[in-house]
Amino acid sequence: MEEHQVLFKQQNSRMCLVCGMKNKIGLMARFYGLDDGRLISTFTAREEHQSYPGRMHGGIAATILDETIGRAVMSPEAQLWGVTLDFSMKLRKPVPLGEPLRVVGQIDTETRRSFVGSGQLLLPDNTVAVEGRGKYLKMPLEKIADFDHEGEEWIVLEEENDPKSFFLPAL
Repeated sequence: MEEHQVLFKQQNSRMCLVCGMKNKIGLMARFYGLDDGRLISTFTAREEHQSYPGRMHGGIAATILDETIGRAVMSPEAQLWGVTLDFSMKLRKPVPLGEPLRVVGQIDTETRRSFVGSGQLLLPDNTVAVEGRGKYLKMPLEKIADFDHEGEEWIVLEEENDPKSFFLPAL
């Protein structure tokens, strides 16, 4: 395990399924940029996100992995987003409900217009439950969606309990 410092926190929105803080059935994930270039998201799956009793739905696992990898290109300086061109995943272990979970996403290769990224959904003991990989088109946020940043509450939501670092498996 290696400790990685949080360099920045990314924006959340009002109603996004993944990051929407007012979406009652959403994941309410938070996203943090780390000192090694990776992005980590934190969330807790709830009953609304289940497939088999007590287990998170595989489609929700795909959603949070895709979102985290696609956001790996976004920094405070560059409001770029990864628009998914192709995505695949491998389910390794069941993902429980009601426990804090983390997803780590990274850029593996990139060109001027696109990137290939990968990610892992980690259980509380750092066991890899799901792996994902995708290809993404780099797009400025304003070209993806025409929305009112203020009205959609697209903001960095600073919270008292924001972590300063994470212990993660080595790359």
